[in-house]
Amino acid sequence: MGLKKFSGEVVKEGKRVRWPKREVLFASVLTVIIIGVFFALMLSLEDLAGNKLIDILRDAFSIIK
Repeated sequence: MGLKKFSGEVVKEGKRVRWPKREVLFASVLTVIIIGVFFALMLSLEDLAGNKLIDILRDAFSIIK
């Protein structure tokens, strides 16, 4: 398959796609961004908590040496 034929088929398929309305697309993108920020914050908090726990355990076991 040549590049020209492939490009033509991609354009043809793109015209058959039923694209969402602007309002629906905006709401979907906003939802994805909010969920992404939420999970980024949650993972950051878990990372900080895990780091704090490791520091506490390191201090506790350093007494044993």
